[in-house]
Amino acid sequence: MRIHSLQHVPFEDIGSMTSDFQARAYSVTTTHWYRGDAAPDLNSFDALIVMGGPMGVNDEAIYAWLADEKTLIKQAIDAGKIVLGICLGAQLIADVLGGKVTRNAHKEIGWLPLSIQPDASDHPIARILAKYPEVFHWHGDTFAIPTGALHIARTEGCLNQAYVYKNQVYGFQFHLETTPASAQALIENCADDIDGSGYTQSAASMLASPQKFNRINQAMSEVIEHIFGQSGR
Repeated sequence: MRIHSLQHVPFEDIGSMTSDFQARAYSVTTTHWYRGDAAPDLNSFDALIVMGGPMGVNDEAIYAWLADEKTLIKQAIDAGKIVLGICLGAQLIADVLGGKVTRNAHKEIGWLPLSIQPDASDHPIARILAKYPEVFHWHGDTFAIPTGALHIARTEGCLNQAYVYKNQVYGFQFHLETTPASAQALIENCADDIDGSGYTQSAASMLASPQKFNRINQAMSEVIEHIFGQSGR
């Protein structure tokens, strides 16, 4: 399988997913929008991963490549390719599918528990997430669940945390791929986000328990097994 990732800033790559794809001998290529890369050819990949970043989905006046990215995401969905969005990526996909992206009432930064939506509890992604209820967050915006998508999870401070669309498109507001090193990079590059508000944690508390990263990375591995390991894909 040919995986292509869309990266918005130098410090937010696919993290722990790298080792998962290496273990499967999947090829991984990346568009680095922030350094001026052109959009990839739609036929050059089988699955698309849209990563996070500090910009907003409507910041096209600042980041002109956002328009090209949205076009590519829509084309990939329409072509029936697997698409996975994380944080900003989930917001971009929601936007493409008609779900409005807005400022959330609270920033969420650090380790916060997920709650599975009761009507989604039988979905394989929900069953995976239910085993790993505390996940890593770093966001201030949120998305509306797109029409036709299944709402998977929420947190106390943010209603919409995960969705699945046609068992082909997956959006996670939170991060399962984050490693201690990538968390440190977020802290170094986005320190101003840590403002002491109710759903944010200090840098020290975020990094205090390396085993937490091991657990979410295991959850990411199980998600990858479901999404990318399905027969015929």
